[in-house]
Amino acid sequence: MEFPRARGVSVSLLLLTAIVFPLIVDNPYLVSVVVTAYVTAIAVYGLDVMLGYTGQLSLAQGGFFGVGGYSAGILMASYDVSFWIALPAAVAMTAALGYLIGLAALRTRGDYFAIFTLAVGVMIVIIIERWEGVTGGTDGLIGIPAPSGVGPLQFDSLTAQYYLILFFLVVTIYVVWSLMDSLVGRTFVAVRNSEELARAVGIDAGRTHQLAFVLSAALAGLGGVLYAVFLGYIGPAMGGVQMTFMMLVYLMIGGVASLAGPLLGTLLVTGLMQVLQAFAEYQMMALGPILVVVIIFFPHGLAGLAGHAKRLVQRLLQRRGG
Repeated sequence: MEFPRARGVSVSLLLLTAIVFPLIVDNPYLVSVVVTAYVTAIAVYGLDVMLGYTGQLSLAQGGFFGVGGYSAGILMASYDVSFWIALPAAVAMTAALGYLIGLAALRTRGDYFAIFTLAVGVMIVIIIERWEGVTGGTDGLIGIPAPSGVGPLQFDSLTAQYYLILFFLVVTIYVVWSLMDSLVGRTFVAVRNSEELARAVGIDAGRTHQLAFVLSAALAGLGGVLYAVFLGYIGPAMGGVQMTFMMLVYLMIGGVASLAGPLLGTLLVTGLMQVLQAFAEYQMMALGPILVVVIIFFPHGLAGLAGHAKRLVQRLLQRRGG
């Protein structure tokens, strides 16, 4: 796989900034906000796999986020299972649920698929709220322990948890980039562009959608696990429809079908929400106009705007050189 030198330098600088961030910022609350943004961004990458690369809008992403968080939380808080066992188990459970739901959901397309998955997300929250003996009902699940240490590495401090979650975010981005730069990713895009043409050249569109849906659910589950473990708590709202729509806002503002979009959008909107925290009743009112402006004037989001600026600079340099 090719990785342009300029992009490599940009990625290295961003990674270096992320690494030194908790060392230079003497504000635990701000570090915590960034950690929650990282965790949510992992799930947003899953949403982008479906919407950006296969063209299907899944509105069950918040539900899968909740399934991952509750699965790990129950294993760790109720059965004293280690984080390192609970995490893959919870992600596998979420992926398996995604596979089963996908068998039915992916018989539909477009708006019908979105409505079907929205209904699934609502049903997941209802089950969580009604299954009080296991999930804690509307009160949520408390007492989820921090990740257990690995050798000399301990994860009971905010800084250590920051680096742990940053590690999973970097792995997620690398996996998504590698997948989309592979034959599988090109197959996703081919199905998105034209299912009929994809079938004509021998691509199994149904299986392609199913694979994308399972991967999307798994990433949402991973985000949910890390979210629950970081907070030590998870409630029904964290798997609700509002969480799904917030993820969609993050993705639209950051840029659909772009490697940086999910992270950029999540960080920007999370930061904006913190700035407007004193005016909680106006938070959604502020997001609405921003989203409209982005969709109309910057349809490719912040990532697309950055790419446009880069091309503009290159053209200006070429004119001067010529």
